[in-house]
Parts: sequence; C-alpha cells; structure tokens
Amino acid sequence: MLVNLIILLVVFAFAVLFGWLCYRSIRAKKLWKKLVGGVGFALLTLIFLALAFMGGKGIATAYFPGAPAAPDLTVAGTPEQIARGDYLVNMSCIGCHSDVGADGAPSMQHPLNGGWNIAAAEGFGFVGDLVAENLTPGGKLAGYTDGELFRTLRHRVDEDGDLLVFMSLLPYAQLSDADTEAIVAYLRTLPAAEQSAATGDKLSFVGALMFGAGMFGTPEKGTDSVTAPPQGVTAEYGKYVATFAECRGCHGPDVTGTPASAMGAAVPNPRPLVGDLSQEQFAEMMRTGVKPDGVAFPPTMPWQVAAQLTDDDLAALYAYLTAPVQ
Repeated sequence: MLVNLIILLVVFAFAVLFGWLCYRSIRAKKLWKKLVGGVGFALLTLIFLALAFMGGKGIATAYFPGAPAAPDLTVAGTPEQIARGDYLVNMSCIGCHSDVGADGAPSMQHPLNGGWNIAAAEGFGFVGDLVAENLTPGGKLAGYTDGELFRTLRHRVDEDGDLLVFMSLLPYAQLSDADTEAIVAYLRTLPAAEQSAATGDKLSFVGALMFGAGMFGTPEKGTDSVTAPPQGVTAEYGKYVATFAECRGCHGPDVTGTPASAMGAAVPNPRPLVGDLSQEQFAEMMRTGVKPDGVAFPPTMPWQVAAQLTDDDLAALYAYLTAPVQ
C-alpha cells in the first residue's frame, strides 16, 4: 500500500504542477503562449487529476473496503459440517487454490496449497500479483480464528482487512452462514502443506487505477447474515447452486454471459443452449463435458466442477438456467 500511496502523491503533484504551469501560461503576454501553453497544460492537469482520482478511489476500495470486524465464532466441526464443506470446497475453492501442476495452472488436485498467480497466468500481470492463498494449516490461515476465516469468505478480505481483489469479484459473499461455516470446518481438517511462493495480493498502482475506473467491475459487499433457499429442484435453489458451483463467477450474476473486459475474454450466455436440452441431456453434458452435437467444451469451461454436483443439484441448476431471467 505504501508504494501505491507514494505514486498517488506523485501523480497528484504533477497535476498541481501542470495546473500552476497552465495558470502561468494564461497570464503570459504572448498570445501563442496563452493558447498553446494554456490548453496543453490544462489538458495535462485534467489527465493527471483524473488519474489521481481513479487511483485514489482504487486504493480506497482495495485497502479500506470497510469490512466489519471478525465475528466471535467457533465452528463446531460436526461430521455433517465437514462433509458439506468437503462438497463445497472441492466444487469451488479447488479451482484456484489447488496444487499448481507442471503446466503452471491449478491441478484440481489436493493439497490446496495455492501458489497460482492468477493475474500473471490470465494475462493481466500488470495489475500486480494475485496469488492464490494456501488453504491448508501450512499457510497463513493456520493463524486465523474461525471468525477471521468466516470474515475472509464473507467479506473477501485478508487478515489486515485489505480486499482480496480477484475473490471480491466472485459471488461467495452470497454463500449462507451455514455453508460458510461448513467450509471453515472442512479446511480445519486438511493436513498441512507448504507453499514456497509468496501468496496473497500485491496490487500495483496500475491495478488500483483500473480498479478505481471500474474496469474490473464493482466488488459486492457482504452482509452480516445469509440464509440459503430451501434445498430442492427449484429455480431458486438452482441459482444458489450456480453460486457455489462457479457458474455465476464466470457467466455473470444472472448467468447470461459477460462481455470482454480487462479481466479476460467474453464468456457466452449458456441459457440458449441449455434451453434446447432436456434435463437428462443437460446432466449428461455436464457429466461428460461434451455437448449433444458431439463438440467438447473448450478448455476454459471447468465442467469437471459441475460434474461433481449431486443429481438433485444438477436438476436444480437446470431449472434455474431454463427459467425466465429475473
């Protein structure tokens, strides 16, 4: 944060300097100096003021997100909680936090010791380092209380209260209190695994600037308490399935696709395809990664996650994707 604050002050200082030079140019006796200097330095002043404003906004968002204090919470760690946490973690967290494979990408295998630099891997390393955290007791989370870990999941902040940039753009704040506690319970059962890479977020000033300009979208604020809809083969619960199964993280809040952005290429709307399928065809497609026409999903589609859904959860997801968009 200190480096970004210094850069912000330098940018603001340039804005002041160019503003002063603009003032001097306007007061010059020669007309050409008034016009050329006045207009030129005025434009530079506006540009640097805009950079200072957006950079300051991004820094405020990243380092002062206003997350509440961690709740005084001790998770019971019942067998039911651990089993539910196992299901959820190996559906969602494993996609970014699993052991890095030989190809430099998450292997989708344990241990969940992180180390994947999401920003560098996805082509936007200029925003800084966004390195997936070690979720085992061999990493920083071993020093978190249950309440602090709950706050991290709900409000997407680290132990210092700084925003976890990439995670803040995913819909995990909408996970219920019960499911969030289940994740905590399961993570506590993992064996310790080391990670040599420095984990966590180190946002550059360019990243803060882009964040402040809204180029990454707006982080969703977590609420004090969340209750999941009743489990069942309903569109309402299907939306909740789309939350913990990563669908809404990539395909957008309503799973209607997302346009290209600084974070990556456009993601298609899956609803037209799903709407032409029966529930059985949909389930088969998600279990195999192959569409009914024989075309396989692209490598960017993590269908292996959805393949782990229970039959009822897949049916609920189908109900949601074939229901009218609310």
